[in-house]
Amino acid sequence: MEALTQATSARIKKKPTDQPSVCSCVNLRRASRAITKVYDDALQPAGLKVTQYSVLVNLSRAGVVSVSALARMLRLDRTTLVRNLKSLEQAGLVEGATAVDPRERGVSLSESGRAAVAQARPRWIEAQRLIEERLGADGVRRLGDLVVALEGVAGEDAVTADFVESE
Repeated sequence: MEALTQATSARIKKKPTDQPSVCSCVNLRRASRAITKVYDDALQPAGLKVTQYSVLVNLSRAGVVSVSALARMLRLDRTTLVRNLKSLEQAGLVEGATAVDPRERGVSLSESGRAAVAQARPRWIEAQRLIEERLGADGVRRLGDLVVALEGVAGEDAVTADFVESE
């Protein structure tokens, strides 16, 4: 019992982030929150979060695209994307458009959306540089390799995107 108390006391004295978890999922969620904070902090002066920026950049590349196709590009659940698009439409950054398939809802970037991407892009580059500075070029490459490997573990459903980059 005393050994357990000492171990618990030792753990309490450490900051919770001093050690990785034994759970890979917890570690990835921690990493995701940390890297998201870096990008969100960088993009804040442009009034965007990294999730919004990613949608806008992919729309700027795709032009008019169906919501379903955009969800595949971003590797997002369609329902999640629709919720995200709603706020972007309300902000005037995204607008409805005629999709190639009349059964699909189309979306495109508005002029305000193009301006937001142009304003945010240097800040996104700044965040990219910070991450590479902290992880090193090899660390960034290994991170990309880990993502691809983990998508392989998750199966085909996780790798349906045509492209999924912010830039």
